[in-house]
Amino acid sequence: MSAPPTSTSSTVTKDATSSHPPPSSPDPTLESNATQGGLSAASATPTTELARLALNLSSSLRQFPDFPSPGILFEDILPIFANAALHGDLIRALELHCVNTHGKREGGAGGVDVVVGLDARGFLFGPSLALRLGAAFVPVRKRGKLPGPTVTEGYEKEYGTDWFEMQHDAIKPGQKVVVVDDIIATGGSAAAAGSLVQKLGGTLLEYIFMLELDFLKGRDKLDAPVYTLLSSQGK
Repeated sequence: MSAPPTSTSSTVTKDATSSHPPPSSPDPTLESNATQGGLSAASATPTTELARLALNLSSSLRQFPDFPSPGILFEDILPIFANAALHGDLIRALELHCVNTHGKREGGAGGVDVVVGLDARGFLFGPSLALRLGAAFVPVRKRGKLPGPTVTEGYEKEYGTDWFEMQHDAIKPGQKVVVVDDIIATGGSAAAAGSLVQKLGGTLLEYIFMLELDFLKGRDKLDAPVYTLLSSQGK
């Protein structure tokens, strides 16, 4: 995470970019949950399904005022992971976005090759998303936590410089990579993870977050497109 979590309001952000396959050639990955929420498999589109899932996830978040310090309104994402249906909704929503934006991995062409998760909350959903996409999962960890040769990148925090590491052979040159974390605040840690991907020769497709603290303008530090499933506080 880039900074301690704080308040967010949960609204749906931009729509997915891909169009729905024609009825004569339905996409099986979009049918499994299509009948939920009153939508039939024939009428549901990636955009409507993603909107429904995001609204459902928004309603599950809890807020705790003055945590971890006075004046902070903490947005708690853990209820999503405590409920199997909500957890499934989260992975499905992120899968829809990735497939609609980057395509599928078919015969090694298209899609996402590697999902990179940030220490530590990127580990909550990064592996499940990678499995759903047929991609590899690679963790980014704090310095000294990974065995063997590593590459290192620093980033600034409020109390000084911290360091991220990735194993030196975790990403192959040319592999297509998305970086995931629970929240983007100042953007420093995500930027460091992106730098590690590029040091290893990966192609950085996108940064993906559950929530965003818009007023901190963390996305301005990132050198690839940014997607947030839910929007957050604006000031």
